Amino acid sequence: MFEHLSATKMDPILGLMADYRADPREQKIDLGVGVYMNDRGHTPVMRAVKDAEARLMELEDTKAYQGIAGDPRYNELILELLLGAQHSAVAANRVRTLQAPGGSGALRVGGELIFRAKPNAKLWIGVPTWPNHVPLLSGAGLTIEQYPYYDIAARKINADAMMETLRGVPAGDIVLLHGCCHNPTGADLSKAQWDEIGDLALERGFVPYIDTAYQGLGEGLEADAYGVRSLAEKLPEMIIASSCSKNFGLYRERTGSITFVSATPAQADIVASQAMSVARQIYSMPPAHGALLVAMILGDDQLRSEWSAELDEVRERINAMRRALTERIQQNDGGLDFSHIQQQRGMFSFLGISTEQVDRLREQYGIYIVSSTRVNLAGINTSNIDYLAESMRAVLA
Repeated sequence: MFEHLSATKMDPILGLMADYRADPREQKIDLGVGVYMNDRGHTPVMRAVKDAEARLMELEDTKAYQGIAGDPRYNELILELLLGAQHSAVAANRVRTLQAPGGSGALRVGGELIFRAKPNAKLWIGVPTWPNHVPLLSGAGLTIEQYPYYDIAARKINADAMMETLRGVPAGDIVLLHGCCHNPTGADLSKAQWDEIGDLALERGFVPYIDTAYQGLGEGLEADAYGVRSLAEKLPEMIIASSCSKNFGLYRERTGSITFVSATPAQADIVASQAMSVARQIYSMPPAHGALLVAMILGDDQLRSEWSAELDEVRERINAMRRALTERIQQNDGGLDFSHIQQQRGMFSFLGISTEQVDRLREQYGIYIVSSTRVNLAGINTSNIDYLAESMRAVLA
């Protein structure tokens, strides 16, 4: 049966991780892997998560299935985190949330439901985007179109070209947007740009599909939710995929959610039933552990305060590394301007250097960066930043 299969190409980031691990040099830096690391280069379990796990160990009395929609309390509190407790769409009973296996599982459920609802709808994805967006969503049967998002040479959002393209998106098509901390560029939409996109969606009739995986890592929990909340205020329909991997550090627990905003409560019930049907066909029931922890943290004042404070520390550390790197490499012999790194938010930025310089960083200095020049700022710490800056200056000379 399998004799006609051929090996698939390895994901470039996974391949880079393998090369990094195989590199025998003691002095090496991995800026490709997309996980948060503290100043010791370790991805820790958050303190609030450890405390919640200790409580859950005492309280949990069953491992029975939790149902296709997942943990109801988790869904309720995640929706409040995304949209706020008093959001008009929630008050109108037009919103339904399902727990999903991570952000990827959430995105796929959304993609499958779009295909059920309107198989001829096209999904518009900004360029560049997270590399798995295209295979994950085209695998659901959706036809992919592109709109320009980031100008690598100018080191900023290509706002004019983006808006011009969105003005031509047909009614009923879907537009994928990053909620905050854009992956891979770090360049986020301004409030004015979010407002303009909302007006365009209302005028043109396209449906926003927001992927928000980094709430709290950009400007803060409330500020990072501006785009999601403003669009949900204006529009009759939208979809939101969210992940707890980054802001709760629950990478391996695969904890996410998919949220649908519908025009009416009756339509919302139908959408939820179809989404559960999709989930049943893919994975049946979502994993419980991470969702129970998130619900415990968000539902307990002490744990929530502890988590929020640690999330502030994470955000401040990343921003401190942005400032430190910019200061060390801004004046370089190549004459390149890296001020955009300090201005952007989240874990990622594009360096905007040449492929040859990326190769030299890896081969001569053991610094691993994906070919797009996306770097994970959380991979930088006080013990490696001087070496990184010196190496970059060397290849830029």
